[in-house]
Amino acid sequence: MTLEQGKPLAESRGELRRAIENVEVACGTPVLIQGYNSEDIAAGIDEIMIRQPVGVCAIIAPFNFPAMIPFWFLPYALACGNTIVIKPSERVPLAMQQVFALIEKLKLPSGVVNLVNGGRDVVNALLDHPTIRAISFVGSSATANYVYGRAAAAGKRAQCAGGAKNPVVVLPDADLAATSEIVADSAFGCAGQRCLAASWAITVGEAGRPFSDAIREKAASRVTGNGLDETVQMGPVITGESRSRIEGLIAKAISEGARAVVDGRNAKISGFEKGSFVRPTVIEGLPAASEVAHTEIFGPVLSVHHVENIDDAIALVNAGEYGNMASLFTTSGAHARKFRYEVEVGNVGINVGVAAPMAFFPFSGARKSFFGDLHGQGRDAIEFFTQEKVVVERWPKQWTRKF
Repeated sequence: MTLEQGKPLAESRGELRRAIENVEVACGTPVLIQGYNSEDIAAGIDEIMIRQPVGVCAIIAPFNFPAMIPFWFLPYALACGNTIVIKPSERVPLAMQQVFALIEKLKLPSGVVNLVNGGRDVVNALLDHPTIRAISFVGSSATANYVYGRAAAAGKRAQCAGGAKNPVVVLPDADLAATSEIVADSAFGCAGQRCLAASWAITVGEAGRPFSDAIREKAASRVTGNGLDETVQMGPVITGESRSRIEGLIAKAISEGARAVVDGRNAKISGFEKGSFVRPTVIEGLPAASEVAHTEIFGPVLSVHHVENIDDAIALVNAGEYGNMASLFTTSGAHARKFRYEVEVGNVGINVGVAAPMAFFPFSGARKSFFGDLHGQGRDAIEFFTQEKVVVERWPKQWTRKF
């Protein structure tokens, strides 16, 4: 993954651990898949609910976590008795080749787990194929909306996770040293190429200047380079086109009135001058109504905004289109409780920069960050990959044959 996608080795190892967690949770499927009985609902009548496989399921995976994200779905679909077709991102096909080399050692029947490669034409073929009954997708919101709409039109069930513009709110009582370190890891880890990356920080009251100074220092000191170097903290972005897009959005933010107080454009890494590197960038003064303030940059760029109180912060969070994650940094239990109930997002962090759910919880999302009803991972995945069937049986005593 590091050779192909660019992330540091520590992040690649962490990604594999997360994939394995989902396999472990899916091993509990015999318990999770159980239906329920309601016998004797009337004289001689029993009623039960059972679960059966949906059929053929397809997974359309993104480039940023080429091993982990397919495992939000694959082990659950398999354990529930389905067959699976996986299409990895055409930008990172090799990690799934390695996974399939391991899967082949399981000696599963032919056709149970299948791999296809390609771009948009292959995606459309999966969405339109009459045999495929369920689609799991992770990617940008525009594509998630497209996949969900086309799948639904074809009568398929779909779970489509989209993009994000994740805020972190910093209150004056937060531990500044720990908060700035955690937010830097969230914003610049994986080169900002993850759906739970912190995109903007909202400082409240007296937290403004101290946090701004601290996050600038963290951004400027982060070690960027080849991910195979164990001392490197951040690798390149996925392609030269992505680098150009990210740098263009930084320039646009400046044209909209912002200041790049730490400017990561035009990064040159010795020995890797042709690499697609963008160093950590911190933007201040970006107008809330600007285009960049509402655009998912998907790169190592953090914008810092300031408000006077937590109510203003929550209102600003909820004014956005996305609803993937929001985090609060505070030592106040009352503020934490208020935040967790009032923010309109699927994943909430309290003193946590990347609120990534453990495998036995659903990977949630709301508004334009998710299209569908049931999410990946855990019990939601069991629900998604099974068809509920309710059976009502009449067995009057006079009909019962005696042996």
